[in-house]
Amino acid sequence: MPFAHLHVHTEYSLLDGACRIDDPKGRWRGLFEYIASLGQTACAITDHGNMYGVVDFYRAAKARGIKPIIGCEVYVARRTHRDRVHELDSDPYHLVLLCENETGYRNLCKLVSIGYVDGFYSRPRVDYALMEQYSEGLICLTACLSGEVSRLLLEDQLALARGVAQRLESIFGQGRVYLELQDHGIPEQKKVNRHLLALAKELDMPLAATNDAHYLRREDAHYQDVLMCVQTGKTVQDTDRMRFSTDEFYLKSEEEMRALFPAEAIDNTMKIADLCHFDFEFGRYHLPAFHLPEGRTDALAYLTERCEEGFREKYPDDPPGYRERLQFELDMIAQMGFVEYFLIVGDFIAFARAQDIPIGPGRGSAPGSICSYCLGITGIDPMRYGLYFERFLNPERVSMPDIDIDFCVKRRGEVIDYVTAKYGAGHVAQVIAFGSLKARAAVKDVGRALGYTYAEADAVSKAVPFSANVSMTLARALTESPALREMYEADGRVKTLVDTAAVLEGMPRNTTTHAADVVITAGQVSDFIPLARNDESIVTQFPKDTLEDLGLLKMDFLGLRNLTVIREAEDLIRASNPDYTGIPEADEATFKMLGEGRTAGVFQLESEGMTSVCVQLKPQSVEDIGAVVALYRPGPMGSIPRFVRGKQDPSSVTYKHPVLRPILEGTYGCIVYQEHVLEILRKLAGFTMGHADVVRRAMSKKKHDMLAKERAAFLQGCQEREIPDAAAQSIFDEIMEFADYGFNKTHAIAYAIIAFQTAFLKCNYPKEYMASLLTSIQGDKNAVRYYIGECQSLGIPVTPPDINESQAGFVISGYKIRFGL
Repeated sequence: MPFAHLHVHTEYSLLDGACRIDDPKGRWRGLFEYIASLGQTACAITDHGNMYGVVDFYRAAKARGIKPIIGCEVYVARRTHRDRVHELDSDPYHLVLLCENETGYRNLCKLVSIGYVDGFYSRPRVDYALMEQYSEGLICLTACLSGEVSRLLLEDQLALARGVAQRLESIFGQGRVYLELQDHGIPEQKKVNRHLLALAKELDMPLAATNDAHYLRREDAHYQDVLMCVQTGKTVQDTDRMRFSTDEFYLKSEEEMRALFPAEAIDNTMKIADLCHFDFEFGRYHLPAFHLPEGRTDALAYLTERCEEGFREKYPDDPPGYRERLQFELDMIAQMGFVEYFLIVGDFIAFARAQDIPIGPGRGSAPGSICSYCLGITGIDPMRYGLYFERFLNPERVSMPDIDIDFCVKRRGEVIDYVTAKYGAGHVAQVIAFGSLKARAAVKDVGRALGYTYAEADAVSKAVPFSANVSMTLARALTESPALREMYEADGRVKTLVDTAAVLEGMPRNTTTHAADVVITAGQVSDFIPLARNDESIVTQFPKDTLEDLGLLKMDFLGLRNLTVIREAEDLIRASNPDYTGIPEADEATFKMLGEGRTAGVFQLESEGMTSVCVQLKPQSVEDIGAVVALYRPGPMGSIPRFVRGKQDPSSVTYKHPVLRPILEGTYGCIVYQEHVLEILRKLAGFTMGHADVVRRAMSKKKHDMLAKERAAFLQGCQEREIPDAAAQSIFDEIMEFADYGFNKTHAIAYAIIAFQTAFLKCNYPKEYMASLLTSIQGDKNAVRYYIGECQSLGIPVTPPDINESQAGFVISGYKIRFGL
């Protein structure tokens, strides 16, 4: 019977495990490529105290034809998981738990969650009482030298060790607790193993051999050692530090393992693997139930009624085709199973509006939905701006809707509190994010760990080019930075630093809380996924994309400072001008200001590049501002001169085929938005809008096999509509090139509206707007200095005139501004 590794620490044993689940950049072979090269067919993940990486592990294993076994090396409190006396509770025992089935997975989620949420003391801890409660479906291994059984055996407390083994068997069941043998060339392990063999015989308990793998190959021990130094703040030269005493903690072959352990202990690893059958289910949604008003039982009927109310308010004239669009969307929402999703979002948006909490007009693709507009979720009329529902919800590619909401940054928490109260604290959690060892940071961290001086590591780090648009890697940096290449080739110490950092680059370094994401679940969150604690926040152990793939409702509650600035500026205006009627949809003076490049303090438009585009384009509408937002990006930037020329001289605009004119006329023949791609595919080749969006996604993700078929389908469709092949080929090539960087028109228009609002206030009420803008700044001296300078250029008196004379704030034309510097 073959062997399976059942004790493996991936990179999600943060700054300790160095078995990379996957290695898309090719620096190392990924875990499963290596497992397959050893001829092994199953493997477990047992990261320290957490389940961060289990979904990534599962997917990568399945893709490589390896059986994934989901597990965790938990920490067991010496007393109870709530005890926190340093002398007694700071050094918990280790125990390996593996999921046999879905029940085991759910119980492991519960244990790991409680360990973090209630039991955290230096580490997340569980205890025996918890394991008794959540033992079903779990297989137990007694772990390494830090396991309780092994520690007692090492201390020659044989009777106590026997009692612990029997207690574990009483919890998990006979034949479901394995005495774990390990041999990394450590003398203490050899002693413990002799006792374990005797104990197994005495108690008739099975054995299992593991290798506590923290890296793939023996030669990778050095890199794991460097990781440990990064974690502990030590250097490899320090003798008094946490480190492994041998280089044996790698993924050994079956032959190596059989040479160390009895056949039974090896064979049992595959018996355990054969017992474990758990699969993640992707694409099945777990939406929380929306509590309908008393007497109502039909969620779709209630949603339809709410949308009809909004429709009558938004479109009192009932324009032709609008009601049909509404019904189409309602039918699709019902067909795709998202009725309650819209009711949930509509409900907390209604709460925010009732509490007068400023809300943005929309972001992402949600403003393309007339249902969202009628429900008050978004503030943009999709019909007016020609926005598409299929860009938001595609009936030909069913996936969870993604409605992200901008709230006033000061009052965002009130909405989260409302959702938590409505659905229950255990049903709502914030979402984890992972910080990683990116190129520059990896150089600095590894430099410290290798004992380089700060100046040495800093010089190499600064030679790594900065890139806002692509992920900069050290391999890429060596090709793009002559200075780095020269140092690398001329100095062996630099080469060692860069090569070591390149191996560790990209690994997760720490956990943070996502700034905006919140998950809401039908049952307790820990019924579906494990939880952790980041400071005072309870967070999911899976990041946002994984949550969506598992069918959980993830919402973005974003805090947007500019909404706060707009509200507070309007409050100041109304205090002195009760006749103020609000911000109009257009204002000639505002557009003139933007065309002159006076964009300082204007949302989205104050960067040097954006200002330059405004001066060239001289925007005269929200649509023009939206085009600026979309064009000033990699890829579309090349179209800016053509766009400006077309606006200034419409006679210069040309089209590759007349069918493109109605699609691109508003952007002077330029493809500016993703929606243009959809419309071109639909009008020229007859694709449905849903099919067109699938192709757009394939273009952005460079799915070459799929795109080859879609190109043929596009050309065939064009041929049927008598569009010349040369024109069709050229048009497809152009949208292929564009789709990589194309911008969503719905998002561009939404942010263009906020940009116009801030510009209007600056242009027409500069004192109030600049006072509000400065009030919103905390701690950034450069920003304060910049905006004080802008006030002075606008002729607004500022006291004191110099930031260095201010301790707490300023007076701006009578408005007292206080902020922390």
